Amino acid sequence: MSQKILRIITSTNGDTSFSNQLSKAVIEKLTASNPETEVQTLDLSKTPLPYLTNSHISAVYAPAESHTPEQAEALKYSDEAIKTLMESDVIVIGVPLYNFGIPAVLKGWIDQIARAGKTFSYSESGPKGLLTDKKVFLSIASGAIFSEGPYKSYDFSESYLRTVFGFLGITDITTFRVEGTAIPDFAANALPKALSSVEEFAF
Repeated sequence: MSQKILRIITSTNGDTSFSNQLSKAVIEKLTASNPETEVQTLDLSKTPLPYLTNSHISAVYAPAESHTPEQAEALKYSDEAIKTLMESDVIVIGVPLYNFGIPAVLKGWIDQIARAGKTFSYSESGPKGLLTDKKVFLSIASGAIFSEGPYKSYDFSESYLRTVFGFLGITDITTFRVEGTAIPDFAANALPKALSSVEEFAF
């Protein structure tokens, strides 16, 4: 059975990035079990989406036939990002932990794809996510250890991403972590341990 994977890169460190190496391992495991897999890469570190503007916000809540050229141009990025996301079965995101949260470029992408009437809707019973039957794999990298211990409450990356994707209807989310990369006693084994967790996971 063929499937489409959207790989999202957010680290600026290229091949040396821990989040990139971890997400690459996830992709390799997914494609090994399904040779018909198609992978599309969105490298936000090189081509970030524009941050929201007044033109974008006003266009979202205005009928398409009344859009000005500026509004139509502003929505172009959102339309394309949503189309790519909707066509994907699996989303693999590399997430370096920056100042306890996600990179700004990832937040910029989320702001473009979280759109009323497209990826979620409002009703009398409350908001409803419109993205279903999709899986998300998060590859989170951090210099310190945030999965447990005294810094666990400092990590706002995983909780935020689970919340926003859940709001959009995606609840099948798996997190892999490479952590402690800046701690002498943990650094050497940080990546091997993370890659091992991917290898042992039943995809």
